Amino acid sequence: MTSRGSGTSFSRKNYRLSTEPEKSKVAGIVNGKLLNDYLHRIFSSAEGIQPTAAYRKHLSFQNLQEHIERLLAENGGSEDGQDQVVEGRLGPSTVVLDHTSGFEGLLLVDDDLLVVIGHSNFGSIRATTCVYKGKWIYEVLISSQGLMQIGWCTLNCRFNQEEGVGDTPDSYAYDGNRVRKWNVTTTNYGKSWAAGDIVSCLIDVDEGNISFCLNGVSLGTAFDNISRGSGMAYFPAISLSFKESVAFNFGSHPLRYPLTVILAKLRKDCFKEMSASLLEGYRPLQDKPAADLLKAHKLLGYLKNVINIGIDVSEGKLVERDSSTWQLQGEPTVLITLAHIFNNFAPLMCKVYLVEDVLMNFLLSILEGGGAVEAHPLIQQLLDLMWLLMEDYEVHECLKQLLMSLLRAYRFSPIIHYLRLTIAILKHEKSRKYLLHNVLEVCLLTLANVPLGYQVNLTSFFLMQALHRRCPLTVSFLKNLTVLCPPEYMVCFLHRLISALRLYWDEYKVKNPSALNSEDAYVPPQLFYNGKVDYFDLQRLGGLLSHLKKTLKDDLASKANILIDPAEIQAVTMDDLDEDEESALSTAQVSLAMLHEMGQSLTQRPAAALAIGGALARPSWLSSPTLGRANRFLSTAAVSLMTPRRSPGALEKVKVRTLNMEQRTEEDIEGSHGNEGLLLGKPAEEPDQAITENSLLEILDGIVMMYNLSVHQQLGKITICALIYLGKLAFLMFVFQMVGVSDDVNEYALALKDTEEKISRCPKRRRDIYEELLKSQKVFSEKLNHLSRRLAWINVTIYSKEKMQDIYWLLRVCIRTIEHGDRIGSLFAFMPEFYLSVAMNTYSALKNYFSPVNSMEELPGYEETLTRLAAILAKHFADSRIVGTDIRDSLMQALASYVCYPHSLRAVERIPDDQRITMMRNLLAPYEQRPWAQTNWILVRLWRGCGFGYRYTRLPHLLKTKPEDANLPSLQRDLSVASFQKPCPSTLLQRHMADLLRSDCEMAPSFLNSVLNQLNWAFSEFIGMIQEIQQAAERLERNFVDSRQLKVCATCFDLSVSLLRVLEMTVTLAPEIFLDWSRPSSELLLRRLAQLLNQVLNRVTAERNLFDRVVSLRLPGLESVDHYPILVAVTGILVRLLVDTDFQGVRVEPGR
Repeated sequence: MTSRGSGTSFSRKNYRLSTEPEKSKVAGIVNGKLLNDYLHRIFSSAEGIQPTAAYRKHLSFQNLQEHIERLLAENGGSEDGQDQVVEGRLGPSTVVLDHTSGFEGLLLVDDDLLVVIGHSNFGSIRATTCVYKGKWIYEVLISSQGLMQIGWCTLNCRFNQEEGVGDTPDSYAYDGNRVRKWNVTTTNYGKSWAAGDIVSCLIDVDEGNISFCLNGVSLGTAFDNISRGSGMAYFPAISLSFKESVAFNFGSHPLRYPLTVILAKLRKDCFKEMSASLLEGYRPLQDKPAADLLKAHKLLGYLKNVINIGIDVSEGKLVERDSSTWQLQGEPTVLITLAHIFNNFAPLMCKVYLVEDVLMNFLLSILEGGGAVEAHPLIQQLLDLMWLLMEDYEVHECLKQLLMSLLRAYRFSPIIHYLRLTIAILKHEKSRKYLLHNVLEVCLLTLANVPLGYQVNLTSFFLMQALHRRCPLTVSFLKNLTVLCPPEYMVCFLHRLISALRLYWDEYKVKNPSALNSEDAYVPPQLFYNGKVDYFDLQRLGGLLSHLKKTLKDDLASKANILIDPAEIQAVTMDDLDEDEESALSTAQVSLAMLHEMGQSLTQRPAAALAIGGALARPSWLSSPTLGRANRFLSTAAVSLMTPRRSPGALEKVKVRTLNMEQRTEEDIEGSHGNEGLLLGKPAEEPDQAITENSLLEILDGIVMMYNLSVHQQLGKITICALIYLGKLAFLMFVFQMVGVSDDVNEYALALKDTEEKISRCPKRRRDIYEELLKSQKVFSEKLNHLSRRLAWINVTIYSKEKMQDIYWLLRVCIRTIEHGDRIGSLFAFMPEFYLSVAMNTYSALKNYFSPVNSMEELPGYEETLTRLAAILAKHFADSRIVGTDIRDSLMQALASYVCYPHSLRAVERIPDDQRITMMRNLLAPYEQRPWAQTNWILVRLWRGCGFGYRYTRLPHLLKTKPEDANLPSLQRDLSVASFQKPCPSTLLQRHMADLLRSDCEMAPSFLNSVLNQLNWAFSEFIGMIQEIQQAAERLERNFVDSRQLKVCATCFDLSVSLLRVLEMTVTLAPEIFLDWSRPSSELLLRRLAQLLNQVLNRVTAERNLFDRVVSLRLPGLESVDHYPILVAVTGILVRLLVDTDFQGVRVEPGR
């Protein structure tokens, strides 16, 4: 609207209506008398009394604006938004946290200065406004349930990293974590709080009382007779420890628990310490916008009148209409009337208080009648009007505040109407698209909190219809979502996303029978190199993207008909940036300059934006989850493709150039006019069969990325917590020892047990002690009960059979994707590393996190899936196309875990012969310059159960010790747990190893020399470390040996034993390598082996030697260091040498 208040003409974007009398007939406006009656019915007085026709002023569109302004001015009071002097309060009328001078310690404060996160030991902060007279209230949302002290303080209070609110005179605080109140000293008070609770802080300065409420329930008077008098004024204040967070509401939006709610609860309970009358008269620190609130309610009433009153032009009269069926059908009179209403209503809808108190409640009232969302088209009509008659920035701010208000309301009162209204808003196409681009995280947080019955509705109508078209699941967004969501919410959100994706995938299959169904879904390999999807700084299998584009440009041209723009090849990426190279520095400077220009252009906003809080709105590009990496994006943007107008021929190459993500269109994703969109650059190895809608492929890629970035880690954390609580069964208690025990849960459980014992021993005459113990018992019980309810929900929603099938489906998707990528040769290097990581981690989750609730063996195609995964691990752990050290180590650890269990070991044995032989050849390659410890572990696992004294599930000397692997990553934890599995050697793979060593005359000496070298190093390091440990133990002064040194010492011992076991396996399977002296290397190998065995025996078996003394110390961390494991390994080698020497008739000459 270009002219507010002129009353004659309205223009809104491309919509223009003139109200001049000579054009009224052409425009279709009703006659003057009927129009006058209609406008008087719509814009009635505040009392709702209509004056008679003889006394009321004639209304038309020429004087309507003046009439509306007069109605709005009635009982309007003073204008809101001005700093008003209120008795008893000092400071600005808009109350926020004082981030300039009123804080102590390191704190993170949100942009609106209402949310604070502790970032130091015990930080403190106060508000900008204080009170010295009267009754006042504010609310605090507890975002985390840790150590915090909330209350009031004076300006003279001085806090530090150890003392906060309540620890100094004239400061008063409530601590729901420890259930105490603080004012220098501390006593028990109140109830325990939890994340999501609302604490109301009340102060009556006149009476000198401070009290608190938790979720609308009064906790009673906490402090009375507080300091008052001249110069005494109290600020809202908080002290909180590291990583704790809260959100304040001083009155900027309606109180969650206003006094009317608290009073109603109090009057029901006659036993409360504080009577209801004492709570009357409290007001928020920040006044509600009373004048604007009155105007908004009046304008909403006018809008309701338009909906309920219609014009019967043929009869020339006004008629009542059903609001549920109202539609705007191009009636100029009604449209111009609405334009006048929105001319005044739109600026008010940019204020959060009015949106929540007026607009949200009105929209909720439309849905109160029940029924499907589709049965209430009025909401869609109202959203259409907002986009038509409000400025874009007004609609944007209104929708943002509306959705955030719905999120807040549902979080604290899970009423289903909040979800139904959310669905109705997200069904509106234009509103949904805006929310996707600008308020995406808020929308997804709303989704993360919905009950299971609404998952398909919300996810389908919101994510799947719009998200995959223009807003991919980006790396930074997923990381932000992980921080904002509790862990179990992230897991639930993944499952809902998978359900919606499969629903749409199968619907596409029905419409296109040639496409794949969701059971056979995979991500085609061209997505990884055609530049349509940007993975930011996520590592590729072949290394940096810039390196791959340079080294594989010829392969891209020959296999995928893609030519990299020469400028793209020559560009220096941020990953290649060298501080000593001037060219790289100049490139970075150019990128920053481009970023600065972008920022200047994007921050230019309409002058009317000042209507929002009197300040410019934050530039939309700064709120994007992708553009937080803007300067990196400019220099390392993914290769994107020019849209061709016709299909390229068989030999035609497509030239590519750099585009940023915001320039992508739907055509870049879905393709058109011969452009294949996301599937551009299909290699010859890929089948011609359609997969699915291109946009669904990008969502599938985002799901895999999401699991890698957050879900697997969170799933593991939830599992550990669940097992800890539900671990009353002996089996689960054993698993706890494997996966670790939560310190907090242990602390509360032990404290509860200790308290109950004290209660049983407490003398009856000490009633005071007995009551204090009962209070402590109640606190500990509430903590554990809260955990039990949460874990019961987790067990039902996260570890159900359906959720297990989702993870299994994701595993199969990754396997198929890796198999298709492997077929394209060198271009396989473009695949992101996380596909291999997710394949390994989903298998680990299925094996460790869901069992014993559900069995993996019951899943369809279980044996085939294990075999295919085994083939991937066997092939790619030594794949030259994979250069990342971390991913290669992970593959090696996964293969080591795979051969530990009978069912997965049998899967390795089922892969084709050539793949098994290649795997064993790679395992027998020289140990130098590669992760030999994991390789050696795999060979040991293949041998365990066949060696001398090596058939135990757990070695005898370790039977009395407990495993301590609580903090190990999942793959390493698999190896630790596997140490206690029943031995399951593979004779088939042993036979392959023997054949290779016998047939390849160069492999055997090379492999064995490397094993002997590593054994010499490991045992020498071990001896050196136990010497240091012995010296420390013999000193007179008390010394403590570093636990890390003990761990390294035990590791070197374990490596020495495992290397000896590999030598035993080699001697047993192929003794001729040492004993057939027709081989040129046999004598040298036997001599080296004998020297090392002699060295080991000398160090270990000598009487009262160093090894013996260290073992006798029984130091924690050295439980595995004992005579048994190393001596039986040496004995096994010697026995086999003697047996095979005698069996083969070899005479050893004296002196040899």
